[in-house]
Amino acid sequence: MDESDLKEKVIEAIGTPKERKFLESVELAINLKDINLTDPKNRINEEVTLPHGRGRAVKIAAICSGEMALKAKKSADLVVQVEELEDLAGDKIAAKRVARDHEFFIAEAPLMPVIGKRLGVFLGPRGKMPRPLPPGSDPTPMIENLRRVVRVRTKDRPTFHVPVGTRDMPPEQLAGNINAVLKRLETKLERGMLNVRSIYIKTTMGPAVRLI
Repeated sequence: MDESDLKEKVIEAIGTPKERKFLESVELAINLKDINLTDPKNRINEEVTLPHGRGRAVKIAAICSGEMALKAKKSADLVVQVEELEDLAGDKIAAKRVARDHEFFIAEAPLMPVIGKRLGVFLGPRGKMPRPLPPGSDPTPMIENLRRVVRVRTKDRPTFHVPVGTRDMPPEQLAGNINAVLKRLETKLERGMLNVRSIYIKTTMGPAVRLI
């Protein structure tokens, strides 16, 4: 599908804006075929950087100490210092909340073993184990990049969803984001787009519009 056709589909899916009490997301619903997803090796687990961002705030937590913690406070939504790890891990409700509310985690590389031991049970199953950074480095570039990242992730079912922006974004930006996701998906499927049964685009409250 070329850019102009994709843009037209986006415009159709967005429709005439209706007044809502919240900002609607725009997402793809992707349905695969002829692929055995009960076998973990066939599953997709990719991260795609959207060229025009996600259109909304993405919460990122940093687990670090010293100089990195000071730098992280300027850009991360939450900074957990090394001396706070034990208390956080000991409070299951708080740890689950932190894991749920933050999309991505970064951490000072030497802390990864203790993070795995203390918080791995909360972060691991969600696919949110931290990205390591060298001690004392500036985490800001990684944090800013992660704010534009979406996960393209299947489990054992052929249908999955990928957020590509928000309803208030220009159609051409949404089309660019969708194109980035589709290109990555095509490279990760054994038969490319032949392994795709259908793809729909929809807003949170709107009808689904078929792309493929």
